[in-house]
Amino acid sequence: MVADERLMEASVIEADGSIEEGLRPQQLVNYVGQKKALTNLKVFIKAARGRAEALDHLLLYGPPGLGKTTLSRIVAAEMGAQIRGTSGPAISRAGDLAAILTNLQPHDILFIDEIHRLNRVVEEILYPALEDFKIDIIIGQGPAARSISLDLPPFTLVGATTRVGLLSSPLRDRFGIVMRLEFYQVDELAKIITRSARILEIKIADEGALEIARRSRGTPRIANRLLKRVRDFAQVDGLDHISQPTAASALDSLEIDERGFDNLDRLFMDAIINKFNGGPVGIETLAAMLNEESDTLEDVCEPFLLQAGFLARTPRGRVVTRLAREYFT
Repeated sequence: MVADERLMEASVIEADGSIEEGLRPQQLVNYVGQKKALTNLKVFIKAARGRAEALDHLLLYGPPGLGKTTLSRIVAAEMGAQIRGTSGPAISRAGDLAAILTNLQPHDILFIDEIHRLNRVVEEILYPALEDFKIDIIIGQGPAARSISLDLPPFTLVGATTRVGLLSSPLRDRFGIVMRLEFYQVDELAKIITRSARILEIKIADEGALEIARRSRGTPRIANRLLKRVRDFAQVDGLDHISQPTAASALDSLEIDERGFDNLDRLFMDAIINKFNGGPVGIETLAAMLNEESDTLEDVCEPFLLQAGFLARTPRGRVVTRLAREYFT
């Protein structure tokens, strides 16, 4: 019971002038879900702190919205270290990476989101930094150019990606800890929604939280977003709390069904079932038909449809399953 109370702790944390930053848990004890990953991570953090060393480099991967950025901040807090964040596409030159690395303090956390999009030249510079805490830089141009090696303080790289398969093997192998984040269970999302409602000062019934959780696609980011939109409907209707009927009515208005499928999901599945007789069909063809980017379909639609057992990937393309035919027809 005490553990549950600590998990549900709803302390408001002001950051960047926004109360909504407080929706992100700041400590492992407040982090709901990902039990297997967190159990191991607690051991690694405790061991590193006991040796007064930097935590080994950590790779977090999984679909968007599952808490990779939040977990990186928690790791920094648990290690008592500063976190410096950037993204793969933002580091376009080797000099950009060198500037970041040489400004790190001992045991700092360097968080790189979308690390699979790192420039290959930049990635090569990163290898010695990860293994030997050294970086080689070129000074000058032409015949006068020379290479110098700079020592770096021990630091921890936390990389986050939605596409671990796009990471090169040399980079992936340099992470000592690799963790896959899974979709959340409904009861876990209900706890997150209840905690967020307390922070946002929203009264919500347990059944209302469960209704939102069921339609949140196993993703905390979506759960919090839907909570805010349901709050809007309740406020406009003059209601002082969110009940199950209120949540269901609001989410129906948003065209999010009982399984969490939205309009894009339905268009995606309808195209495969009715236009291509259930598949197989290539993702580029579907993207052109729906006027969407293929990356959007791969990152937003497909992970949940695959996890729910409604879609299958084959060498020839996407194929719907029997469950999908029964549900969408």
